[in-house]
Amino acid sequence: MKATIRILSFVSLFLVLSETAQSQPASPADIKIVHSGITLRGKFYMAEGSGSFPTLIILQGFPGNPSDVLGLGKAVSQSGINVMTFNFGGLHQSEGSLSLENCQLDIRAAFDFLHQPENIARFNIDTSLIILAGYSFGGGLGMTYAIRHPLIKSVIDIAGTDWGVFYENYSQNPEMKKTTDANISKAVEAGIARLVEGETPAKIAEAGIDKLDPSFFLRRNAPLLALKNILFICAWDDDVTYDYIIPLYWDLKKENALNVQIMAFPDNHSFMKTRAEIAEAVVSWIKKTVTGKTL
Repeated sequence: MKATIRILSFVSLFLVLSETAQSQPASPADIKIVHSGITLRGKFYMAEGSGSFPTLIILQGFPGNPSDVLGLGKAVSQSGINVMTFNFGGLHQSEGSLSLENCQLDIRAAFDFLHQPENIARFNIDTSLIILAGYSFGGGLGMTYAIRHPLIKSVIDIAGTDWGVFYENYSQNPEMKKTTDANISKAVEAGIARLVEGETPAKIAEAGIDKLDPSFFLRRNAPLLALKNILFICAWDDDVTYDYIIPLYWDLKKENALNVQIMAFPDNHSFMKTRAEIAEAVVSWIKKTVTGKTL
């Protein structure tokens, strides 16, 4: 039974998640994030009200979708917090090609976008209050970005991947490898994923996971992450919780993390049953932990 749950959870990391009509945004603004000669496509959910607002960047899972992430854009923006999401380069309508390192450049471009004067005015952005969040594929990438950038002080990891542990499991579990490779191929064949040559999990594992940048190994970087405000959101029926989230959480506690919190919901990797509760948790955490602090 454990093996079955494990395989299903890894399948979910790479499946196209269809959003229900209820989670679709009312009227988000289409945005273009331009960097390195490519254009990333995204959505901006403006906070309701007047004045300037905190802004939450939510990184998509793989391959994500061209609209919202778990319905959080629409829900969180109704509580006085801007939300921005975008497709990484090489996914959906975003130009470029996908790789772990290219995603890090995309995240940097998202922060630059939020600091452009015309966008600050258009979206009422308080640039002192920018929070980085990510779901699944994007969760681990957000944590890596926070490791590399000490000025990022507040991070939300929603069922995120620890890429170091992922590749260790991938190299040791033939069934996981087969399922992962098949689902990546499905996304490529559907035309919604374009990867940098040699950047498939199979090629990365073949080259040796020791070639990965150390910042992709989250647990090894617990001393750096312990200095940040971190909210983990996980699901009890998702094996990601046990492979990635809980081990990292305990490593952070051992490092006497200043402000780390974990919330688990009775759901699976898609969080289809608890999205409203997750939105409430994110809003509450931001208002309690982040508002009024320098990020």
